Amino acid sequence: MNTRRNDRTAGVADLAPLAFAGYAHFTAMQIRAGRVRGLDLHLARLRHASLELFGRALPDDRVRTWLRAALDDAPADLSLTATVYSPSGEFTVAGPDEDPELLVRGAPPATGPAGPLTLAVVEHERFLPSVKHVGEPAKTYFPRQAVQQGCDDVAFTDRRGRLSEASIWNLAFWDGTAVVWPAAGMLAGVTMGVVRRQLDRLGVPQRVREVTPADLPALAGGAVMNSWTPGVEVRRIGPTSLPEAPAFLDLLHRAYEAEPLISL
Repeated sequence: MNTRRNDRTAGVADLAPLAFAGYAHFTAMQIRAGRVRGLDLHLARLRHASLELFGRALPDDRVRTWLRAALDDAPADLSLTATVYSPSGEFTVAGPDEDPELLVRGAPPATGPAGPLTLAVVEHERFLPSVKHVGEPAKTYFPRQAVQQGCDDVAFTDRRGRLSEASIWNLAFWDGTAVVWPAAGMLAGVTMGVVRRQLDRLGVPQRVREVTPADLPALAGGAVMNSWTPGVEVRRIGPTSLPEAPAFLDLLHRAYEAEPLISL
């Protein structure tokens, strides 16, 4: 499918400046049969991040119209990334009446790795953790180092030693009776939001609390999730092994699948 800028196909002149820009934010979604889960959360993410970075946000209905137009002549199943940026570029403060713009790109559908995964532990705190912004070399640099150490990916701890998130994933744990979400600065993923509200509807207990590497031996399972998948098993974090928890993984997937697919 074509890459689109706002309401039209993007050309070289549109894309060339963005190839060298690093001040923007985005959301990534999996389209299935032309529909998506958690559309309201994607729109809220773009709105919040635009207000944070640019002081202005595109109306939700306009964003939705442009996303819908990007599906014209596209496969029914695909990965869709919507990036919001300022037409003034970076290193320039946009005028108060200048709206941000939207770049939409399609790619083949993704489902994520099969797992189980082993995660190295690195102390790292993302700048503006509540914004899914571009230009984050840590999300590639640290996983590359982890692979060189024989791991699959990396989990981050903050300066207080609390686990926050993984490179491009949210972390979730199981304590035997409830789903445990780490309390720390992080990007709250759309899939995480979908799973949390559906777990509420299923009556599954959930807890938000600080989790450090020292707390891991007392937990009964771990997983990561992002737009690709609601749950991939994590078998080890740092030197600590986590037990297999197939019922926990099934619960995460069941909660995600309970979320209706919405047409753009």
